[in-house]
Amino acid sequence: MILSCGEALIDMLPRLSTQGEAAFAPYAGGAVFNTAIALGRLGAPSAFFSGVSTDMLGDLLADTLAASHVDTRYMARCDRPTTVAFVKLVNGQATYAFYDEMTAGRMLSVDQLPDLPPDVDALFFGGISLVNDPAASTYEALQARECATRVTMIDPNIRPGFIAGKEGEYRSRIERMMGRADIVKLSDEDLHWMEGPGDVVTLARKIIAAGPKLVFITEGASGARAVTATQDCFVAATKVTVADTVGAGDTFNAGALAALHDAGVLTKHALSALSDQVLDAALSLGTRAAAVTVSRPGANPPWAHEL
Repeated sequence: MILSCGEALIDMLPRLSTQGEAAFAPYAGGAVFNTAIALGRLGAPSAFFSGVSTDMLGDLLADTLAASHVDTRYMARCDRPTTVAFVKLVNGQATYAFYDEMTAGRMLSVDQLPDLPPDVDALFFGGISLVNDPAASTYEALQARECATRVTMIDPNIRPGFIAGKEGEYRSRIERMMGRADIVKLSDEDLHWMEGPGDVVTLARKIIAAGPKLVFITEGASGARAVTATQDCFVAATKVTVADTVGAGDTFNAGALAALHDAGVLTKHALSALSDQVLDAALSLGTRAAAVTVSRPGANPPWAHEL
């Protein structure tokens, strides 16, 4: 079982009403939520942990997870409101306005952490859930608690505008969590934000030297690469007509994790000695799944039969 740990929220996406007026429509979303959904649709054993409201929007989140075969037993339900994000799209690129104060997700605390059974093999962390306390510290505490015996992966999915004024604290948390993680995923932009200018592979190996065994780097329309201490594998992106990029990186994460799970290498020992074939398979499924997501509006990851 792969447990995705992080934000679940409602994306208000721009649409046209039946009268042709500009409007917003609610869609279940959040970076980590999207990864859990994509894992379930790809046939991987997927579960989700987050603070989720008992309000009508929280029920929408829970129902959406269940419809994609995601186990929701670990969610911490409470009567605080659901986080809402209004989305602006310019040439397919998304920017966000978040309404997150005192929400079920934002106020998640350490006493709400679940006890995990042995069949949870791996935990995935990331997104805006790692920015604001108390939730950010709660997720870090969960990773610290579990990282000695279970595989952990992090994709910070850095949004500079969202962390303005908190860069130092945020960077320190991400560096600590990457150091504990077995797998790190960054976009090339995230990599340069963390490590500065330079060659992508060289910068990725700086991260590996701090602890992780594997770093995935997505490079937009070019493709994605997997870097270990000795390997550098690259797979070109599948060419599609882009509707928007919402959920692309989240879907890549799910595809890569699903492929590693299918190969039986989501263990701390196996990740120390991955073959090029396994890395290529992870990159291939990740990029092919992400291509389907960007070809249609919103974060709508593919089912396995669509690939």
